[in-house]
Amino acid sequence: MAISTGDSVTLEYIGRLDDDETIFDTSREDVAAETGLAEAQPDREFAPLTVEVGAEEVIEGMDEGLVGLESGETATLTIPPEKAYGERTDERVREFETEQLREMLGGQLPEEGDQLEAQGGQLGDVVHVDEEVVRVDFNPDLAGETLEFEIEILNVD
Repeated sequence: MAISTGDSVTLEYIGRLDDDETIFDTSREDVAAETGLAEAQPDREFAPLTVEVGAEEVIEGMDEGLVGLESGETATLTIPPEKAYGERTDERVREFETEQLREMLGGQLPEEGDQLEAQGGQLGDVVHVDEEVVRVDFNPDLAGETLEFEIEILNVD
């Protein structure tokens, strides 16, 4: 039976950057151990993923790519940025007055490379700090990247 919108699908996956094949995510414990993901994310359980197709539980390109596949099938999905995390944009890089940000952080001043959490929970990377301004990049880490997912459909309900 082919997967359609609304189906519950359990799958294994390996996510790679399309340009250099760097593995950035996986459900497979052995791949996570091999690539250092398990060490970098020690509290994470690497296990099959179950999603409802079309419920926006995964990126748009994954949702679309699952439709039509069947239980037991393997496939490689290539997902462009506009169907994944979008393109990198300057609008997502925000500037804060250095003193104002220092006050907001209880007297601390972030350094380049630090990560800050905005009031809405969004994470951003500090990319510039000087006496007057701090720039924080709120682009998702995978923005602008074409992603490739090697998937295996384990079960369809």
